[in-house]
Order: sequence, then C-alpha cells, then structure tokens
Amino acid sequence: MIPIKSKTERDAMRVAGRVAAEVLEEACNFVRPGVSTLEIDEYAAGLIKQKGVKSAFLGYRGYPCNICISVNEEIVHGLASDRRLQFGDIVSLDCGVQVDGFIGDTARTVSVGSCSLEVQKLIDVTREALYDGISCALPGNHVKDISRAVQNRVEANGFSVVREFVGHGVGRVVHEEPQIPNFVGAGATPKLKAGMALAIEPMVNIGTAAIKQMRDGWTVIARDGRPSAHQEHTVLVTEGEPEILTCLETAALKPKAAS
Repeated sequence: MIPIKSKTERDAMRVAGRVAAEVLEEACNFVRPGVSTLEIDEYAAGLIKQKGVKSAFLGYRGYPCNICISVNEEIVHGLASDRRLQFGDIVSLDCGVQVDGFIGDTARTVSVGSCSLEVQKLIDVTREALYDGISCALPGNHVKDISRAVQNRVEANGFSVVREFVGHGVGRVVHEEPQIPNFVGAGATPKLKAGMALAIEPMVNIGTAAIKQMRDGWTVIARDGRPSAHQEHTVLVTEGEPEILTCLETAALKPKAAS
C-alpha cells in the first residue's frame, strides 16, 4: 500500500471513515423484526446518496449491492433479498464508502430485537477481539501482533476465527496490502509503519471455523450452520496510538488495552 502521510490525505481518510461510520450507525438503527435485507440495503443506499458519496462495494468485482448484509450463519458478503429478519436473528452489516478517492470501511453485528446469551457473547467477544487487535496497530509492531491478539481473545472464549477471509490495507481502493489474518500463520509478516491505513476485521464463528461458499457466488456461511459475527474498523497507524477512523464516539477514538 501507499502510506497515507500528508495532512490532506489523512483528513480525506478521516472524512471517509466518519461517513462510513454514520451510514453504518443509521443502517444498524434501521434493523428490526420484519424488515427485509433488501429494504436495509435500499435504506443504506439512500443514506449514501444523501451524503453525496458513493458505495465502495457496489460494482466492486461485480458485487451487486450497496452494503453487505449477512444473517445468522452467513459470515460475509451476504446479498440483499426479500428475506425478512426475525426476532432473535443476528445480522452483520458491512459498509464501505468512497469519498474524494479514499475509502472508509466498517462493519458491525447486531441482534434483531434480542438473541440468546451465547450468541450475545459471540457478538461481544468479536468486538473485544477487534479492539485487542487495534491496540496492537503500533509502529514497529508486525501484522502478526494484531493477528495474535484477535486469535487469543476469540479462542480463549471457545469460538473460532475464520481463516479464509482476512482484514486488509485500505485507502485508495477497498483492498490493499497488507493482508491481516485473524490468526497467526507461518512465516514473517510486514512491519507496521506510521501512515498505514488498515481495515481490521475479526470474523468469528460460534462453532467450527469451516466455511462454505453459496451458489450465488458471494455469500459465505459457516459450514456447520451456526451463527457468525463480524466487526470492523478502519484504523490509521500513527507515530503514537492508533487512530480509529470509523468510530463516531469521541471517547472511543483510542482503543482499550488488550488483556
């Protein structure tokens, strides 16, 4: 990836990140029993248009929707449809926007009304793993430090990290180097440097890590049919603490320390 070092570029990334976060927040608030995933996608499209920006996903490698909407056992890249959400479902919304040539990318899993305690723990642990990973996005660290933090949190709680899909660099296009796995693999990984923008995104299954690609060519599900959660922030590596670009709350601009 080309590091984002100039103030103009950093500010552009901040704008893209904030707009993505605003769209995701409003789309999550739109989730309720009885709404269809197509209605959620159309609602998000309206928000994106209203803000005068573009979806970073629509048309990307042929993707046909404005945001990714994945329900229950669907892990990522779910397609909008007439499917109506039911009380007790969980839904992962993944939103990317392009603003003045820069990308903001963020995702969140929410419950539809309510969910079981086990599934709520899955959602909570996935979010905790995200922030554990973010806390390691420091200059001089390596990608594997992020990966290790995520994997440790997930597996300590009895869940599984998806291995076929990973986080990534982000900036001028949706997917840039480096890849950011949510597990520690063999071999060396890139060193983190100030100016790198990273999309850190744990994808966590409540059961086994095995996945299955659906016939639509996009939707990826947990092979055992059990729930999966997804959380993502775009993060800027700085000379000091990492800066979360897709977080709306001022108090949450710095991640909590890993434990």
